[in-house]
Amino acid sequence: MPSSAVSSASTEQLNESRRPLRRLTLELFGVIALKIVLLVLIWWVAFAPHPKPDVSADAIAHRLAPTSQTPTAGHP
Repeated sequence: MPSSAVSSASTEQLNESRRPLRRLTLELFGVIALKIVLLVLIWWVAFAPHPKPDVSADAIAHRLAPTSQTPTAGHP
């Protein structure tokens, strides 16, 4: 009888020690998921709406081309 009492006591203690670990695991996964969602939201708000610049050769040539200046009335 004492051996069965010892084994039942150890299984109860084992079940009680697993419960906080399971809760801690769920809390950690929850915190990690919340952080990922928050980072994705920050990225979407800060970086996603900005359009990519036009880096084609024609666009660069247009930007670097000298501006045409019209002669003023005092200068021919």
